[in-house]
Amino acid sequence: MYNCEDKKITSTLKEDFADLWTEDVVEAFFWTDEKTPMYFEYELSPMNYELPILVPNFHGDFLGWRPWHYDGDRRTRHAAHINKNGDAVESWTAEIFIPYKLLKPMQNVPPQKGTKWRANFYRIDHDNGNTEWSWQLTRTNFHDYERFGTIVFE
Repeated sequence: MYNCEDKKITSTLKEDFADLWTEDVVEAFFWTDEKTPMYFEYELSPMNYELPILVPNFHGDFLGWRPWHYDGDRRTRHAAHINKNGDAVESWTAEIFIPYKLLKPMQNVPPQKGTKWRANFYRIDHDNGNTEWSWQLTRTNFHDYERFGTIVFE
C-alpha cells in the first residue's frame, strides 16, 4: 500500500496501459532472478489506471512488453482513492495485488521461504515539476535495476 501526501493531483490519462509515469503515479519493480536482466514493472495512477509490463533491460536499452492473456487469475487487483477534506485534496492511496501467475515464466516464481528478489518502489508527484521518491536510490533513472534493494520471503 502506498500513502501519498498530495495537495494537487496531476492525473489526466484515462486508460490502462497509458504512459502513466508522465503524471502522478506509484511504481513497483520486481527483479526475480539476477541471472536475467528482466523485471516486472507495475504502475498505478491516482485515478486507478494501471500499467503492468515486463521489461527486458540490456545495459540501459529497455522497453516494456504488455502481458498476454491478462485476465482471470493472471490479472492484478488494485484500488486508488483520493482523500479530501471538503473540496481540498490531502492525499491519495494505492493498493496493489500482483498474482504470481502473472509473473510466470520469470524464475523464482512463486518464491519459497528464503527466496530473494530485487525490488524498488517509487512515487512520482508533479505538483512543482517532477518530484520523485524511491525506496532505493538509483543513479540515472527508475530502470537502474542493479541498484534495486533486496526483499527476502519468509
